[in-house]
Amino acid sequence: MFSPPFIFRIFSCLSFTFLASVITAQPSAQITELGIPVRGVGWVRLHPGALADRTPSLLISMGQHGGGLFVLDVDLETGRCRQYGTNWDEAALAPASYRSPLTGILYVGSAYAGHLHRYDPTRPERGLEDLGPIDPELATFSTGIAEGPDGKIYVGAYPGACLSVFDPATDSWTRHGRMDDVDKYYRVVVGDDGTIAGQILSTHWRIVVFDPTTGKPHRVGPSVVEPVKSKPRYHFFKGVDGLLYLDSFEGAFRIQGLEAISIESTELPAEMPGVEAAYTNGYQSLPTLPDGRIVEWADPDSIDFRELRVKTPGKNDDRILTLDWQGGGSELWTIHLGPDERIYGSSMLPERFFGIDRDGRNSIDHGRVSLSLGEGYSMVNLQNGLIAIASYPKSRISLYDPRLPYRFGTGPGSNPLDIGRVDEVGDRPHAMTTTPDGRIWVASAPQYGLIGGTLAWLDPKTLERHSHRDVLTDCSPFSLLWLPQLERLLVGFIVEPGTGRAARAKRGGFALWDPASDEASYVGDFDYPELAGVVSLAHGRDGLVYAISGRNPRLVTHYNAAPVSSQLLLIDPVSQRVVDSAPIPESFGPMPFESANTLRRDSDGTLYGTTSQTVFRITPGTVEIAPVARITGGDASVIGPIHEGELFFATIYRLRKLALPTVNE
Repeated sequence: MFSPPFIFRIFSCLSFTFLASVITAQPSAQITELGIPVRGVGWVRLHPGALADRTPSLLISMGQHGGGLFVLDVDLETGRCRQYGTNWDEAALAPASYRSPLTGILYVGSAYAGHLHRYDPTRPERGLEDLGPIDPELATFSTGIAEGPDGKIYVGAYPGACLSVFDPATDSWTRHGRMDDVDKYYRVVVGDDGTIAGQILSTHWRIVVFDPTTGKPHRVGPSVVEPVKSKPRYHFFKGVDGLLYLDSFEGAFRIQGLEAISIESTELPAEMPGVEAAYTNGYQSLPTLPDGRIVEWADPDSIDFRELRVKTPGKNDDRILTLDWQGGGSELWTIHLGPDERIYGSSMLPERFFGIDRDGRNSIDHGRVSLSLGEGYSMVNLQNGLIAIASYPKSRISLYDPRLPYRFGTGPGSNPLDIGRVDEVGDRPHAMTTTPDGRIWVASAPQYGLIGGTLAWLDPKTLERHSHRDVLTDCSPFSLLWLPQLERLLVGFIVEPGTGRAARAKRGGFALWDPASDEASYVGDFDYPELAGVVSLAHGRDGLVYAISGRNPRLVTHYNAAPVSSQLLLIDPVSQRVVDSAPIPESFGPMPFESANTLRRDSDGTLYGTTSQTVFRITPGTVEIAPVARITGGDASVIGPIHEGELFFATIYRLRKLALPTVNE
């Protein structure tokens, strides 16, 4: 559930000065800032505890992109918050956090800086301290934080499935490297007896214990290959007795020392609260204060995280506290032109849906749009004036009518209405389109740990749906285009696997899909051996089609795929061949992270291509391109629509528009 390291974006921005000197023939572009449409927070966790004098204390960790993650020190009587942040955009999210029951200190691991941060409520003047990189070679974010009986802090991290140890007594690190040579996730837990163990995810589930005397990892107990397929019983946890346990399909085990000791299932204790914490609507809640009071979110369904309920079990003394934290901005993920010609979009982690006029007025953060809570990956306008939104995770579909009041839900009268998943495998719905029969088609990458994405359709009237997997072996569909002359759906594939896997395929391809028979009439590379992956499609003249062959930066950073140069292709889908191609100059800048829809057609028919730094015009019927504008003041992280000469795009959490020069200029 994570976007790429901000280092990619930093490099892109730093390289601009040099690259701008290479391209000198472009008109200067007028860029208008439309504001920060979403200031939400994600990875929200409650951390009740106590100060040294046993005074009840509540800390909250929250992730955001504008200014980085922050910690709230909450006054339990008034709800007023002291807010301490990283003040570092790259340290944006907080996927792992831990509050010590011994010291009351809160530790938070940041993504994608890969640092560990510390807040000591008895030393607030220190703020949120940066303790340095978890592992500068192997870690972009922490996947688990635990405290040992020796007082040391043990941190497991992605993508190196590594283990690092921080010693608060000396403020020093010991980094032990990889705990697994295949997978990327290591979720560490430490027993009160000193046993250090963690679960490996995603292509395998296995338990790896760490021997502190030798510094070596050891696999113990049963393991599972491709667990997402088989969904076995496999639960690793710390018990209320302080020891570590595995409740598995092969029986119960106590993980102790360097062994997995078989025990009777009746010997499994209850799970220790606060280690693998209870989750409410995806957000961690450790509700009990030392004096017995319970703290819980009063507004979890809205994902606003402004209202806290404090209550005492058995008493009618509930109080609602309103928190006064200040948000800096949420990264934008999708930008879409609605049927009413307003701009709509989604933020990431959590997924909040916004709408705004094209001139920047009447900006509304509507809030929740899906049960997914991740990101809205793609949107499409339907024939009846609705907008369909496809969301990660689980490729859920929501239907929104902009003519009606906003009231998200899953039942009658909801708007948007979450109508569920399109299939059981799709996770990241990169593209959507419709066919003349009214069906919605969804192109998705698979769930974590799997290979082979899905092409699925859903009839929004009947809710009938069907899915096809591995249309192109080991690849995922990424782009879609309806071809009315052929009555076929053109599907472009990339090599993306599910998160946690390395890419297996070397190159993507194309498919021509017949909706009537619901099967492919062609699968291949259109006789273009240099094809890397099809990241965008657009109509050309006389039935020809444009495509961009390239590689999403996520594949390079997360899935061990080699970087490639981008090519503009002109395709004849009738003869099933690439009729011409040309490189997109590297001086134009890298592809945006969300590289779908980088080919965009204006309302006057002019076709443009985009990178994160350059907009270029395509001469109709050829692969000749000419740069027309430079994106300044920060790279484009998401490319939105072009309408009436204006390109809408995002620079992380800022919504912006660029006025394109006319064709005659």
